[in-house]
Amino acid sequence: MAAVAARGKTGRLPPEVNRVLFVRNLPFNISADEMYDIFGKYGPIRQVRIGTSKETRGTAYVVYDDIYDAKTACDHLSGFNVANRYLIVLYYRAATMGKKVGLKDKEDELRKMQSKHGVDGEQHQRASKKE
Repeated sequence: MAAVAARGKTGRLPPEVNRVLFVRNLPFNISADEMYDIFGKYGPIRQVRIGTSKETRGTAYVVYDDIYDAKTACDHLSGFNVANRYLIVLYYRAATMGKKVGLKDKEDELRKMQSKHGVDGEQHQRASKKE
């Protein structure tokens, strides 16, 4: 319990801090055991997920049991050198980490909405020409 009190649980953490860390710029051949060795120094880890597909190689998610351990790890490991690569450690944010939607996808979605609601997107131009 003394360790819990020493962490300053009375202080408030910024809203972006959470138990899940997103790690970028990892060596492609890093193992889960190596990730546990590096990140486990800052507290108990619940889960490590390493990206294996072409789009996700070099990234990982590290989930800590305690939010304060995650904050300490993020503070200490951002810029940490692993196999001549400097780690980028961020807090996971669901809103920005989701599916990346390109301009073409957004235009397609807009056309579907226009046809669903019976508009063509040109009504403002026609109204200004009549005046």
